[in-house]
Amino acid sequence: MRLAISLFTILLYVSCNTKPSTLPITGTWKLISGTLIEKNDTTVTDYTQNKQFIKVINDSHFSFLGHDLNKGKDSATAFFSSGGGKYTLKDSTYTEHLEYCSDRSWENNDFSFTVTIHNDTLIQQGIEKIAATGVNRLNIEKYVRMK
Repeated sequence: MRLAISLFTILLYVSCNTKPSTLPITGTWKLISGTLIEKNDTTVTDYTQNKQFIKVINDSHFSFLGHDLNKGKDSATAFFSSGGGKYTLKDSTYTEHLEYCSDRSWENNDFSFTVTIHNDTLIQQGIEKIAATGVNRLNIEKYVRMK
């Protein structure tokens, strides 16, 4: 009986102190392409040409930074975006809670994505919906891990 209680105690301790297995999502990721599908319109952005965008993910938070490669000198292509906050990852469901954003109307919203990782490529896709602004679209992003 003591042996059974001891084994049960050890198993309980180990199960409570073991992190659930998750995707290797932490790191710095460079956005390669983004596809937005809203109503009947599809917009594909190549982030290897005139724009750069990175996402940094640690054990509890994410942040993103994006800018145009012309240093904002061309008003037609000038672009800057940043944001971050906490996230959760359960199995392949990655949910961002956007606490900070250069577009303030996006702050304090949650966005859930399905993520897949194959070698050094991360694909994230999910619905971005903000009732106050009318945003309701599918966002598909393809990242490569930076070394």
